[in-house]
Amino acid sequence: MSAEIVSRLTADIMSGKLLPGSRLPTEQEMITATGVSRTVIREAVAALRADKLVVSRQGIGTFVAEHVRRPFRVDFDESSSLRDVLNVMELRTGVEVEAAGLAAERATPAQIKKITERFDAIQAAIDRGEIAVEQDFAFHCEIAEATNNQQFKGFLEYLGSFVIPRQTVWGRSAPLLSRTNLTTFQREHEQILEAIRSGSVPKARAAMRSHLGNSRLRHNKLATEMGIK
Repeated sequence: MSAEIVSRLTADIMSGKLLPGSRLPTEQEMITATGVSRTVIREAVAALRADKLVVSRQGIGTFVAEHVRRPFRVDFDESSSLRDVLNVMELRTGVEVEAAGLAAERATPAQIKKITERFDAIQAAIDRGEIAVEQDFAFHCEIAEATNNQQFKGFLEYLGSFVIPRQTVWGRSAPLLSRTNLTTFQREHEQILEAIRSGSVPKARAAMRSHLGNSRLRHNKLATEMGIK
């Protein structure tokens, strides 16, 4: 519901229906108009503020920013097609290969320890018979954190765990989710981790590029076998 309100208000701002400097309706007015809770409205306004589309003035209200630009958006959720998912994986590759290299160059011992803990959490989830989506995503986010450039982690957090294709495309019975295949993913994660631990920038980049490239190939192969487009 919050996302719907953000989308509606963003459209109004970008189209000029809500002009720069104009005041947004009050929380109560928006609650009355939409029928949602105050929490939802506040989340929506916070999202608009994060996109620099609005500014809040304490005690006065929230106003459309004077200079607005269309925010970066990737329309990507549970209903996305396989092609949508793989396209986002290609986008990730351009960012995460560099992130792995920077992590190898810049990561502190404490950050390497956290990446290792995320790796171990993936293995523990696999051992429990789970598909380890959240743990996998957390591993990649921890590598982005170790770049010591918050833009990398912010980018991944913006996309969310939907970037792990086994979350969005396949049912629990898909062959790709077998213990054998999950172990293959984990071996690739281990190569990334070891390259970062050793401080080898070229190896870290190569390991991440190989992992994401192999993942795309695996998903494409399974899609062909299952007749999914």
